[in-house]
Amino acid sequence: MELREMRAFVAVVEEGGLSAAARRLHVSQPALSQTVSALERQLGVQLLVRSSTGVQATEAGMTLLAEARAVLARHDQALAAMARHTAAGGSVLRLGIPLELPSNLLSRPLAELAAAYPETRVQARHLSTAQQQAALLADELDVGLLRERPVGDELDAVLVAEERLGVLLAAELAAGIAGPEGVRLEALAGLDWVGFPRSGSPAWYDELTAVLRSHGLDLGLPAPAGQSLIAEVKLAAVAAGGAFALAPPDWSQPIPDTITWRPLTGHPLVRRTWAVWPAASRRRDLGRLVAAFEQPTGG
Repeated sequence: MELREMRAFVAVVEEGGLSAAARRLHVSQPALSQTVSALERQLGVQLLVRSSTGVQATEAGMTLLAEARAVLARHDQALAAMARHTAAGGSVLRLGIPLELPSNLLSRPLAELAAAYPETRVQARHLSTAQQQAALLADELDVGLLRERPVGDELDAVLVAEERLGVLLAAELAAGIAGPEGVRLEALAGLDWVGFPRSGSPAWYDELTAVLRSHGLDLGLPAPAGQSLIAEVKLAAVAAGGAFALAPPDWSQPIPDTITWRPLTGHPLVRRTWAVWPAASRRRDLGRLVAAFEQPTGG
């Protein structure tokens, strides 16, 4: 029996159903159901009673629940104990980052970390929000920068950036629809949205697309799962004149003369970035990095 299977079973019992547990664990419901069924076959006992209102643990399931909680708690304690030894120096801090971070977000926190813990080496990985959540829960990341705040008590989070998104348009098109305060979302009707796949950040995607649809925009076919929305893709699609893309005002990418950025009237779209880390972590260098994120940037 693996730790992953124990965590899955505990989540199902505590949440009282597969759907809620799947959301908590950031996995699909069919995959979670297969994990629990495989666990029952492996142990040779029925662990759950399923009904239209949810699931309940059997007597055997309650026994496993108690044992699994004890094992998982001991595992987390062991990780925290080892972290106290490794955090003093010579450790690797694994940092997850999404595309399009604000240009000044990392500079000061990383500088303060280097000054306080010069032997800590930062290992950065480009990952989507969903990939970072999974990696944090699997102990493959120490801290991540996510586009949505995770639910549950296994991860802690602090808001580190808010960006009022504007719109990238072909320059000639923008000249015809932009007003003195920017572009109204309604004016983008009929254009294709160059968007990211929902699988990368489901909650942020749902929030963003709900606002777009409420202003009469037809979003067309969704982006394929796993497709990264890199700057080159945005610019190429927008340059053709039949599409728009979203970007913050201080977008770090150079914009060609044929494309222009304009604010959105009323600032209806705000993209938030959260620093997220395992709640059980006791790493002092991680604590210093998070504290630096929480300090105001000034200006």
